[in-house]
Amino acid sequence: MLTEVQAITSIDRIIHEPARLAIIAVLSACESADFAAILHLTGLTKGNLSAQLQKLEEAGYITITKGFKERYPHTDCALTVSGRQAFRDYWQQVKALGGVIELG
Repeated sequence: MLTEVQAITSIDRIIHEPARLAIIAVLSACESADFAAILHLTGLTKGNLSAQLQKLEEAGYITITKGFKERYPHTDCALTVSGRQAFRDYWQQVKALGGVIELG
């Protein structure tokens, strides 16, 4: 039982938060995505998405590029190399936990 508890507590808490997990999942499927696409695909509010993107950027998991497209502000986001690796590691841990902990 101790091993299972240690495995659970070692999960990456930055990625494990549902909103951030949704963002990383979206970004893992593409080279980059703009704010509007991530907003649409995750169903988050603008404020929540902005806050979660900032946390992911601070963790070094994503890059955020701000600029203009035509005359409108445009924000692009992409996973960093370490972000992709962290996501792969996260999924490996989740899969391993599935074999260790029986639900129900």
